Amino acid sequence: MNILNDLLAVAPKTSKKARKKNDSALPGMTQRRRIEIKSQREIEIMRQSSRIVATVLKEMFDLAKPGVSTADLDAHAEKRIREMGATPSFKGYHGFPATICASVNNEVVHGIPKKKAVLRDGDVLKVDTGAYFNGFHGDSCITIGVGEVSEKAAKLMRVAEEALYKGIEQVKAGAYLLDLAGAVQDHVEAAGFSVVEEFTGHGVGRNLHEEPSVFNFRTREMPNVKLRPGMVLAIEPIVNEGSKHTKILSDRWTAVTIDKSLSAQFEHTVLVTKDGYEILTDRNLV
Repeated sequence: MNILNDLLAVAPKTSKKARKKNDSALPGMTQRRRIEIKSQREIEIMRQSSRIVATVLKEMFDLAKPGVSTADLDAHAEKRIREMGATPSFKGYHGFPATICASVNNEVVHGIPKKKAVLRDGDVLKVDTGAYFNGFHGDSCITIGVGEVSEKAAKLMRVAEEALYKGIEQVKAGAYLLDLAGAVQDHVEAAGFSVVEEFTGHGVGRNLHEEPSVFNFRTREMPNVKLRPGMVLAIEPIVNEGSKHTKILSDRWTAVTIDKSLSAQFEHTVLVTKDGYEILTDRNLV
């Protein structure tokens, strides 16, 4: 999930009293304040919460086939997260009704799973989910090509995943967020695609969304934070085939491309170390 103009902005409006009541019942919900540096004990817990997320997303690759609904995928994700002793991070978060965000084709982020949303051959499916385990969240997103996808869809997905790793490769103590953002933007634009700017990554830990905002494009409008060991970041570039601009549908959650072009997204929860990084949601480790 994303921070800039994110779920907090697109969720249905409620009174202050209602928000306070709702937030108090959600896992790990406190106000985002300063950037947190995680202890070794906290990092170990985050390895576990992130591994749960990685396990569920790895299973999504096998389940996301033509004829399967996004509601089917959501039910499986919730069942598996709970079986592994965790709580879905997204379900109930500011009213979001599901365990996963399932965004298809021109849907950019925050797509709501539905029984009627049945996958078809050639669809581009984004699956984003999080798990709350022993007080800490893990967060990750993948894009799946359902059945046989077009060449342009395949290229878009490949570039989006490459852009994520281009950004991650910049992560180490002493580096800056602008280093990460520039690497992502340059790779995406060199391929002829655009980076969505309305949504960014974020810090993650006790709260699903923490400081800092992790942007994927060069900007002077947000602080160029210096990275320190123990920071944990959810890095998540969103790449559009056409225009970078998006709009929110009437459900007040689902964001779509303004020109109906395809969109792809990949995300990892990443620990900043002294000499580099550790990808906590690495699916190759589960």
